[in-house]
Amino acid sequence: MKLWDKGISIDKKIEQFTVGNDREIDLHIAKYDVQASLAHAIMLESIGIISLEELQQLKIGLQAIAETIENGTFVIEASFEDVHSKIEYELTKTLGDVGKKIHTARSRNDQVLVALQLYYKDNLRLINEKTEVFFNTLLTLSETHKDVFLPGYTHLQVAMPSSFGLWFSAYAEVLIDDVYLLNAALKTVDQNPLGSAAGYGSSFPIDRELTTKELNFSTLKYNVVAAQMSRGKSERTIALALGSVCNTLARFAMDICVYNSQNFGFIAFPDELTTGSSIMPHKKNPDVFELIRGKANKIQALHTEMVLITNNLPSGYHRDFQLLKENIIAAIEDVKDLLDIFNYAIQQVIVKEIDLNDAKYQYLFTVDNINTLVVEGMPFREAYQKIGSEVENGTYKPDTSKQHTHVGSIGNLCLKEIREKFPK
Repeated sequence: MKLWDKGISIDKKIEQFTVGNDREIDLHIAKYDVQASLAHAIMLESIGIISLEELQQLKIGLQAIAETIENGTFVIEASFEDVHSKIEYELTKTLGDVGKKIHTARSRNDQVLVALQLYYKDNLRLINEKTEVFFNTLLTLSETHKDVFLPGYTHLQVAMPSSFGLWFSAYAEVLIDDVYLLNAALKTVDQNPLGSAAGYGSSFPIDRELTTKELNFSTLKYNVVAAQMSRGKSERTIALALGSVCNTLARFAMDICVYNSQNFGFIAFPDELTTGSSIMPHKKNPDVFELIRGKANKIQALHTEMVLITNNLPSGYHRDFQLLKENIIAAIEDVKDLLDIFNYAIQQVIVKEIDLNDAKYQYLFTVDNINTLVVEGMPFREAYQKIGSEVENGTYKPDTSKQHTHVGSIGNLCLKEIREKFPK
């Protein structure tokens, strides 16, 4: 069954190519198509297109379908083009002519669009929640290990003193920037496109404000052409936000892989979280973090894909838009998993004590020692040259007593302020 079927047969090879794997992908948006169909039916009754009795029948029919989706028994067979044709078929099979009325005053274009927008809204909120859980975990780790020394690096060279408290809370605060972008993406998709039909509205006197309220959208996408043009723009915006989250996850995972290696040895994880080698019995590989890094980097490429699929398309609907669904939905599902597994694994981190007497850390305190000389009255440039000469001629002796007290430093992490900064 196809919503656009006019009784003319179509070449099976063409049909297989154009449908692709929409049936599998559409399982993610099935419940949202039911929600949108219910709101649409309520609206049709309000303007007199269907009767109250017909509305009640559609409510019962849609509720029955929603229950099969909820319990996992809903299937889109190969005889259906997509979830939308399957749901209309089920309504028609149960309700007869009443089921055939559900598509009045809408097109598959706005039907797909509104279901996707609802899916995006729910899942961006869920990603936001999972990000906040991860954020709170990192701040807890920061508080727990705030006084544990960690060498700071620039250019992968030993640089200045840091701490595990500073490291954990750095990634926590960077997540806030990612949430700003997630919220921007959420605001972008929180606009009701239903009623735009095929992109040019309808001659029926539909009530778009009613469906906006029923579907809990914050506002309408008023212009019907603009509503169709949001296809692609929404995906590009979401991909940008997901990529920002994944950039943070990938960089953090890289730090963990480096710090976990024998050459650094700053952290470890329980054996159950690592994997071994088929020939090297000593190996304890941080595969979970390597896979987080790899998957997160893959998702960062998604924005480019979304741009290239939709770039320079003229206004109106184009079948290219179908190609957006698979990878944007896969990315959303992956980001939820990445946040969950990262949060689970990082809570089991073993923070090690680092020996400051190790020769490779002797120059960590050169800047602190320069600052001490400056406080004692020596001009900065002379102090810099004095300590530099001591380093060069091997007479430098580090003084590790200097305290860092300014806002955001190792001695003043501002965890309370960072926590309060997280968008609510």
